[in-house]
Amino acid sequence: MYDKDYIGRLGVRLDKHGKFPDMIIHYKEKNWLLLIEAVTSHGPVDAKRHRELKSLFSESSAGLVFVTTFLTKKDMVKYLRHIAWETEVWIAEAPTHMIHFNGERFLGPY
Repeated sequence: MYDKDYIGRLGVRLDKHGKFPDMIIHYKEKNWLLLIEAVTSHGPVDAKRHRELKSLFSESSAGLVFVTTFLTKKDMVKYLRHIAWETEVWIAEAPTHMIHFNGERFLGPY
């Protein structure tokens, strides 16, 4: 469930049949949309999913940050080769840390 009016003010028009991320968080201070995928639901943000989300949120006035979440490092290892570059990983067993997959910036939109 999402607030259609709120996300609409950010320039995002989502089709109810679209492939939403598991969670969308607006980080107001930086004007970023964190597009979060729990690996347990549909897998990681791989290259294909990265392109889909970029397209789905292409009209956003907020910067886009792509995040895959895992319960454990062991779970992450199973999907490591599929995680897209220029994305972030958060692991529940180490909640105060994030892993950045290359790129010119750390935790920010591209």
